[in-house]
Amino acid sequence: MKVRIGIDVGGTFTDAVALDNETYELIGSVKLPTTHDAEEGVAAGIVAVLEKILKEYNIRPEDVMFIAHGTTQATNALLEGDVAQVGIITLGSGMQGMKSKSDTNIGDIELAAGKWLHTYNAYVNTSDKNAFDENINHAIDELKGQKADSIVVSEAFSVDNPENENAVLDICKGRDIPATAGNDVSKLYGLKVRTRTAVINASILPKMLDAANMTERSIKNADIESPLMVMRCDGGVMTVDEVRSRPILTILSGPAAGVAGALMYEKLTDGIFFEVGGTSTDISCVKDGNVVIKYAEVGGHKTYVSSLDVRTVGIGGGSMIELSGGIAVDVGPRSAHIANLEYECFAKTEDIKNPILKTVKPKDGDPEYAYIECDGGKAFALTLSGAANIAGYVQPDSYAYGNVEAAVKAWEPLAKSMGLTVKETAKKVLDLSAIKNGKVVTSMIQDYGLDKSTITFVGGGGGCASVVPHIAETFGCKHKIARNAAVISPIGVALAMVRDMIERTISNPTEEDILAIRREAVRKAIQSGANPDTIEVKIEVDTQHQKVRAIAIGTTEMRTKELSSEPKSDDELKKIVAANLKAEASDVHLEADNGAICAITREQMKRHFIFFKKKTKALRLIDRDGVIRLQKKNASVCSCESKDEMGQIGYSCAVRNRGTWVFKNVLRAKTPHAKADGRGICLTAAKSCGK
Repeated sequence: MKVRIGIDVGGTFTDAVALDNETYELIGSVKLPTTHDAEEGVAAGIVAVLEKILKEYNIRPEDVMFIAHGTTQATNALLEGDVAQVGIITLGSGMQGMKSKSDTNIGDIELAAGKWLHTYNAYVNTSDKNAFDENINHAIDELKGQKADSIVVSEAFSVDNPENENAVLDICKGRDIPATAGNDVSKLYGLKVRTRTAVINASILPKMLDAANMTERSIKNADIESPLMVMRCDGGVMTVDEVRSRPILTILSGPAAGVAGALMYEKLTDGIFFEVGGTSTDISCVKDGNVVIKYAEVGGHKTYVSSLDVRTVGIGGGSMIELSGGIAVDVGPRSAHIANLEYECFAKTEDIKNPILKTVKPKDGDPEYAYIECDGGKAFALTLSGAANIAGYVQPDSYAYGNVEAAVKAWEPLAKSMGLTVKETAKKVLDLSAIKNGKVVTSMIQDYGLDKSTITFVGGGGGCASVVPHIAETFGCKHKIARNAAVISPIGVALAMVRDMIERTISNPTEEDILAIRREAVRKAIQSGANPDTIEVKIEVDTQHQKVRAIAIGTTEMRTKELSSEPKSDDELKKIVAANLKAEASDVHLEADNGAICAITREQMKRHFIFFKKKTKALRLIDRDGVIRLQKKNASVCSCESKDEMGQIGYSCAVRNRGTWVFKNVLRAKTPHAKADGRGICLTAAKSCGK
């Protein structure tokens, strides 16, 4: 059996899963404590958990077709201030050079309370080409003398001409000094933000280089021929070689793994994903079948690193109940393991004898949290998981399912103190937890314009059943628990696809501009390990911010594989769209189909003002897997002939909404009315049917 292996490094445990490469079914999983204190750092745990899963499930090294890991190493280094000092070489000449000196003076960045990233600056005038190498070496010596361990080189407009920055990289490489060029981390204008992004990248280069080398060496020593891939913060993976140059792309990759796994298993159009651990919940948003991406911030400063918009709340399955005067007033952020207490819902019924309600302060300055003491000196925390089990939200097949009888007995003293039944007390606590998570959910729904009536809440992580069913009920939304929810993060790593993105600042992009950025994105994806035959590219044109974005996605295998079985029929797609529109299947119509994407509409007469009615046509673009990729309340569909000029595939379908043309499968647009006015989105794909 050929297998895929995914490894996720968490704050407490490092998990590994093995999946069947053909069916993607879970073969097995293993867990080991994360090796934060080891000399090799978390890399030691990655190696250990790999050895364990190979041994326990009799997996031969030659049968490993894909192996990848997510890591918290970059994130932890930034949070803990365990970073290199960075020297910045600014290139320029004349008045522009003087402005560049100011824009690249980043100063010291506070990463966390009392934790700083220190930077130093040197300026090199590029007008004297003959003395360029000599001046660069002098600048490096000057910065090294100030204790800089890593170098950043930055020049205005290097995204258009990176020649000088690349020459400095070559000099640093010859001197065995870790270095980052501004044009390598971003192709966007904005010298200050680009330089800051490069500085953060350079600060974690030395540590990440050591970890990458050790992990890759261990994979080779295990006789695994498949190249090691590493999870990115946008949900894709990249090769270790890419990590060596752009480790910044791995920050926040832990939360990315969970939602990546959920999306591969669950065909989700619009929804909120909750990855629930013992202490906290990571909440992210899915819109039109894609995870919402934003620019990451480090130390409160914007970077040009695209990462998932993940928001963390201090609510988890092990969250304890805060008391005031014997009344439950809050949930979390302290969890049972911080107080060194066991969960009440995982206790034996006979251990809960004569429980007495008491309080504890797990850390100095904490409020009082509830726990019980029983006969024999046994003590148990009252937890959110206990409340959810008592209230009936946790199903028997869930990882969080416990001993309901024991939980009920444990909660009786608190219920008596509050003058409620045990079930009413549990519901009260669940309502308190929903207030915290609900604020984030409401914010995401508003930020991304989601329709609450059509979204689905999806749960992952071991504690998801303690949180998701109740909050979905609170919001009146549908919910589901992801398959293999307890190990969804390592599954997400094992199933992740290669993903790379190129952004450029272009005010009025021409057809050639779009084709050029597309080619660059494909080239980057290939460098990151994608097979060229599997790459699809999505182009986004944002005239408001004068940006063109190309996102290339591909697999590391010889062919693209889908988790779903056969493509869905027209009738099946119409039923999915009808359910989304809260209509009957007979009310919707398939207007266009290019083989990969279908345009399905529903016409309605709606009251306009008091006496008038207006015809509207709701539109859904849906792929053959049954995922709705675009939703418009009122649109028209036009089918056009594709063009095959200059070896490029023509567009096949255009959707207009309020004067905006949105193209699917677009590379060339020659028809006069099919002109992207900037508010549209261009999506390129590998196939076109000719219509």
